[in-house]
Amino acid sequence: MTSPDPIIIDCHYTGRPEVAAAFLLREGDRAAFIETNTTHAVPQLLEALQAEGMTPEQVAWIIITHVHLDHAGGAAALLEACPNATLLGHPRATPHVIDPSKLVQSATAIYGEEQFEALYGTIEPAPAERVRAVEDGEVLAFGGRELRFFYTRGHANHHVCIWDSATNAVYAGDNFGLVYPGLQDGGRFAFPSSPPTDFDAEESIKSVDRIVATGAKRVYVTHFGGYEDLEVIAAQLRAQLDQLGRWVDEAFASELEREALDAWCEARVNALFDARLNDHGVPADDPRRELLGIDMMLNAQGLAFAVKKRRYKAKKAAAASSKADS
Repeated sequence: MTSPDPIIIDCHYTGRPEVAAAFLLREGDRAAFIETNTTHAVPQLLEALQAEGMTPEQVAWIIITHVHLDHAGGAAALLEACPNATLLGHPRATPHVIDPSKLVQSATAIYGEEQFEALYGTIEPAPAERVRAVEDGEVLAFGGRELRFFYTRGHANHHVCIWDSATNAVYAGDNFGLVYPGLQDGGRFAFPSSPPTDFDAEESIKSVDRIVATGAKRVYVTHFGGYEDLEVIAAQLRAQLDQLGRWVDEAFASELEREALDAWCEARVNALFDARLNDHGVPADDPRRELLGIDMMLNAQGLAFAVKKRRYKAKKAAAASSKADS
């Protein structure tokens, strides 16, 4: 009998083990993938499928939590390899799978062309007729289980999580933090992901609470693996998200601009990570700290972007109010 538990596929993102996962579900003679990672990872996903004695033609669903490229960069390539599959995602995410040009342009601007190619490879458009948006609360019948989708903002406005009735588990993407196995030997070590362009601390906390409120006994995070101590992880995330939110408020009220704002956010994010690692018994020269390099950079960028976005909205509102009064 097939186990209802997922197969956790290590995608070896950034060339390291246990950094990013995809998940394979099997129901009789049909299969579903949750997350695709990058184009480079598609062969590994297909190898996991073959190890289960299944063919790409048996894949019915490919589900992405959001379109950040470490979650959905391989979507079009996996769809091409699995001719009977339909891709499911948030309605704000699916258009970017069909036309990924803006995602590619944005990520290339951050990483540069050479590093972008190394991380993500070539990202092709997906055929529109094989991509479908899911509604908040929608239930997908998949064999003997139901998969219920629910929207979770905070990390990205186009993020969706999935509750699985067969295992009472939630696939949380990036909205239940980053929990790298290599940092768990001294006790639970979870931290939030706050990248540009949609980070919102208050919404992130709401999403953490919504995941816990499902009553799930296990959470599967894309970075990385499955965990049962949801309340322990949630408490860590709430505290850190609250701190990140207070820093956004503080920076918004300051006169910091451009490079000075970026440096201010970077210093605080680095200090937060450094303090948590020190408390966790990870010394400064421990190579495991390299796991967090990209995350620290993106979290700092996310804070700065949140400040700039709030200022833009405030100026726009003030201009509209002034115009109405004149």
